[in-house]
Amino acid sequence: MNRINTLFTQKKSQILSLYFCAGHPTLEGTAQVIKTLAQNGIDMIEIGIPFSDPMADGPVIQDAATKALRNGMTLRKLFSQLSTIRQEGVEIPLILMGYLNPIYRYGIEAFCQSCQACGIDGAIIPDLPFKDYLEIVKPVADKYGIKIIMLITPETSEERIRFIDQNTDGFIYMVSSAATTGAQKEFNAAKQAYFQRINAMNLTHPRMIGFGISNKQTLESAQQNAAGAIIGSKFVTLLEEKQDPKAALDALYEQLKN
Repeated sequence: MNRINTLFTQKKSQILSLYFCAGHPTLEGTAQVIKTLAQNGIDMIEIGIPFSDPMADGPVIQDAATKALRNGMTLRKLFSQLSTIRQEGVEIPLILMGYLNPIYRYGIEAFCQSCQACGIDGAIIPDLPFKDYLEIVKPVADKYGIKIIMLITPETSEERIRFIDQNTDGFIYMVSSAATTGAQKEFNAAKQAYFQRINAMNLTHPRMIGFGISNKQTLESAQQNAAGAIIGSKFVTLLEEKQDPKAALDALYEQLKN
């Protein structure tokens, strides 16, 4: 069974996933960040593939991607860094998150094949059209056992959400708002209503809520309305500040108490 499916089978709630950008803050630190998170209570990790035009990301992740590219990070370099990550004791699900351009340049089949070889369990491609997913990407991803995770937003129609639920596997990435990524102090009434509306749909697949989670209020709200939460910008900020994954994670845990 794919590690993503195993996680959601074994743990039904309060799942915590973190995102960071490969090659940031240092080019060679990617594997160490992963190992540190896996050893200190994180359930799943999203590894960002840096791209020059990350349209779904706010300024924090855009800045991290720019610095990672300047550091020399490429998709080929990333796969090289991840080649032994499973032999180094990392057992939790690993997901690559990146935009279509670098993945297409690498080659869809080559990408899925490299993911399988490294023990990557899934991929999130925010700008992948659903039609292209069904016709081009899904058959190849299924061949290599890679789960392609699709996103929904407050603007996604109920019909499309059910279509995504029927045609994907793993989990559904539930974006908390139509805005770009970035920390928020609270989820307002409109976001709460959105969470409740999706809850009432009784979807087949578990959901993870991401975008804006940075403190106790937003974390608890996400965990009450889905299988768990995904934190990106807040951890990326702390990782740059601390320049050490363990110190950054400790600081994040502390901020999530308040």
